[in-house]
Amino acid sequence: MLNRYSVVINPSPKIIDEVKLMKELLAGKIGWYNSKNSLAHITINEFEAPASELVNIKKHLQNITRHLKAEEVLFNKLDTFPNGAFFLGAEEKSKLYLKETMQNIHQSFVYKTAIKSTEPHISIGRRITPENIKIAYALFTTPSLSFLCDRIALRVFNTNRKQFDIVEEFIFQGREKEGEQGVLF
Repeated sequence: MLNRYSVVINPSPKIIDEVKLMKELLAGKIGWYNSKNSLAHITINEFEAPASELVNIKKHLQNITRHLKAEEVLFNKLDTFPNGAFFLGAEEKSKLYLKETMQNIHQSFVYKTAIKSTEPHISIGRRITPENIKIAYALFTTPSLSFLCDRIALRVFNTNRKQFDIVEEFIFQGREKEGEQGVLF
């Protein structure tokens, strides 16, 4: 039997709480919607693997994060995708850093992915009608949410709750890769 896993960037608990409040406020205006109960995260990928592979997946992610560097990121835009997703977008410098981090993970990831995200964003809702997106834009002011991007999380899909649960977090260690030492002069 295969488990469905997801690798995500986890924002700080403060940002998770702030996004949860935004989702509850929106639900108060438009009712239930897709992603309403999902905790704030930035999706990197989703894949399937047998539970027996979990130890190897964890070792692999630990190895990937050994060379990733932490950086403060800022989400200061409200935006949408054509499929009805309403989300928080990153300012340009943060977006470039997040894209590079996601790309590094994609290039190092050895498991076959079903979903591979290349556009860093924090979803407020998915599959929202155009009318309800107008309501969402009217409901929120320009955000200014920042956090230290210093970890990824491995999550497994909980078939009872129909949500992903965190299995383990992996902290960025910022070590240089072999042969990447800076030039001294």
